[in-house]
Amino acid sequence: MFTSPIPAVIAVVIRDGYTLLVRRANPPDAGLWGFPGGKIEFGETVEEATMRELLEETAVHAEAQDVITTLDVITRGSGGQVQQHYILTAVQCRWISGEPIAGDDALEAKWFLIEDLDPTVLPMSADVDVVARRAKALNLRDS
Repeated sequence: MFTSPIPAVIAVVIRDGYTLLVRRANPPDAGLWGFPGGKIEFGETVEEATMRELLEETAVHAEAQDVITTLDVITRGSGGQVQQHYILTAVQCRWISGEPIAGDDALEAKWFLIEDLDPTVLPMSADVDVVARRAKALNLRDS
């Protein structure tokens, strides 16, 4: 068991009103749709980790840009004890090339229309819809 939070990244790629999601193969959130991402390796920058994880999980090339937000993912045991604690840095990414092909820790990878993201319809990780809408708003502002 880890006794300190695990730093990780998620790549938030917005393209023509769509965002790229993967259906996760492994915990946390196995089987749920979420942004491509994973642990930051020792000596790796947030930007490097974001681009590496995105490429490994989707075969998509993108440019890591600004940090959108950070999220805490804490899983607890039946007695309430913390089992895992991830700190996810959500990074806005500009799509460069490639179409999603599931790889590494992903069961599936595909584009979703942001306005259609609804956690009551699509089984997704917490706040995916909120983060995608925030990224879209930032993307529009910067256009």
